Amino acid sequence: MLLAFTWPPEAYLWFKTLHIVGVVVWFAGLFYLVRLFIYHREAAELEPPIRAAFEAQYSLMERRLANIITTPGMAVAVAMAMGLLSVNPAWLHQGWMHAKLAFVAALLAYHAFCYRLMGQLQSGYCTWSGRQLRALNELPTLLLVMVVMLVVFKNQFPTGAATWFLVALVIAMAASIQFYARWRRLRSEKEAETARMAAVIVSDGERSSAAG
Repeated sequence: MLLAFTWPPEAYLWFKTLHIVGVVVWFAGLFYLVRLFIYHREAAELEPPIRAAFEAQYSLMERRLANIITTPGMAVAVAMAMGLLSVNPAWLHQGWMHAKLAFVAALLAYHAFCYRLMGQLQSGYCTWSGRQLRALNELPTLLLVMVVMLVVFKNQFPTGAATWFLVALVIAMAASIQFYARWRRLRSEKEAETARMAAVIVSDGERSSAAG
């Protein structure tokens, strides 16, 4: 006769603790990984001798971050989530859990896509611009907000003004980051153009002095 397995009373708290730790590590890795992609992509604009050194360093940092921190964090988060569901199987029949699992599936797809981008960057065939990568880096934030709200509110998920204000705030933060990146790039280009013009003026002055 088979006996039904039952977890000890403290199992739920252990699963929950380790799940939270895994999620924190996972998201920290995802946020920084795509930030490294941005730096890696923008390194292509540097002079060849400097560019090669920066690209090699970024490739090493990306691999270590993805393989040592981000993916293990994801594995712990997913494994502990399965433990939580085994303790509370009734959650699998609730709508909020279905929605959460859909967002988690999107995060796993995002995680896999990051590996694809990493491979493209390291092979030198990435077609994503720094601006596009910055926009991509905001996606986990939206997914994280939705997952946390589902866990907290469950079937009483709010749809009022406060929820839309929070969504608008996240979008505004993402837009401000894009605006700042564009402003910084334009300023750098303007400074480079000013320096170039100054160098031309100095060179012309030196030639005039030599001719005189």
